[in-house]
Amino acid sequence: MRKTDAPNAEGGFSLIEVMIAIVVMSVGLLAVVASLATALAATQSGEEDLIARQKALEAMESIYTARNSQQIPFAAVANKSNGGIFTDGPTALLCAGPDGLVGTADDVPCTTAAGVNCPDGGAECMVLPGPDGILGTADDVTMSLGNFSRTIAINPVLLPSGAPNTNMMAITITVQYTKAGMPARSFQANGLISSYH
Repeated sequence: MRKTDAPNAEGGFSLIEVMIAIVVMSVGLLAVVASLATALAATQSGEEDLIARQKALEAMESIYTARNSQQIPFAAVANKSNGGIFTDGPTALLCAGPDGLVGTADDVPCTTAAGVNCPDGGAECMVLPGPDGILGTADDVTMSLGNFSRTIAINPVLLPSGAPNTNMMAITITVQYTKAGMPARSFQANGLISSYH
């Protein structure tokens, strides 16, 4: 009879298997950390994103209101460079002037409810609740929108022949803002406006 060696009773992982497991776990943990960083960045800019969206829609509504109320002729629904009343290029978020429309040349510096000019050259500002979380108390905080800009671009819509449609305009409103430690962010609203209402 032949004597056979008994199998080795000691089992375990080799050094290479342990190193591969560490690499796989490191990649997984890095993915989790990256997703947490992305979520944190989105949370930090959430308030500004909402404000940018609202300011773009506010300007769009201002244009539609001017057309619907026949406050201005349809030909004036254009940028100043094209014979209209709306400003060209990025502008600060100022308050509507005598015409009641935002984004026009007669916009004026904004004031708070207390009648004080908003900081940053009169750029629109908001009063937010302070540390006590209650609006209207002495610890309220004024948030300036001086880091925001709005661009209103109004362009003719072309007919299939390539000629401009005199009864329709394409509107693109872009609100951009900057925040310390983050790249510039923007929100864009697009719409069409016709001479018919």
